[in-house]
Amino acid sequence: MASKTAEHEDTHAPEIVDQEMVDEEIPEIDPNKIQILPGASEDGTAASFRILQEDHTLGNALRYVIMKNPEVEFCGYSIPHPSEAAMNLRIQTYGEITAVQALEKGLDDLVDLCDVVESKFRSAIDKGDYETTQPIDN
Repeated sequence: MASKTAEHEDTHAPEIVDQEMVDEEIPEIDPNKIQILPGASEDGTAASFRILQEDHTLGNALRYVIMKNPEVEFCGYSIPHPSEAAMNLRIQTYGEITAVQALEKGLDDLVDLCDVVESKFRSAIDKGDYETTQPIDN
């Protein structure tokens, strides 16, 4: 594990908090990751999507964030079968935006939310603003 203060002596480079994150490659995006299922409304205000290789972890968080959008009337998800690595997501809007736009906004908002949580977590760790306790033996 990399040191919190891995500063280069000769270049005075900024601190690298987590060298493992820096060394990770950005995964290639699968163009078929999200599919629009048959049965979408003609005006685009209602659609069902299949998101491959995802489960309840993304489904519940994405549903929650999408429902925070006042333009969205309904959002729900299901996992068709536990042995199938896919999630179905249904979005219906009031008509001002399309279901695709609501999904895009929901994904962007969820990324922003995760960035805030990560930032606050890292800040608390850097400050040492946390407590550790030993488990109580029974």
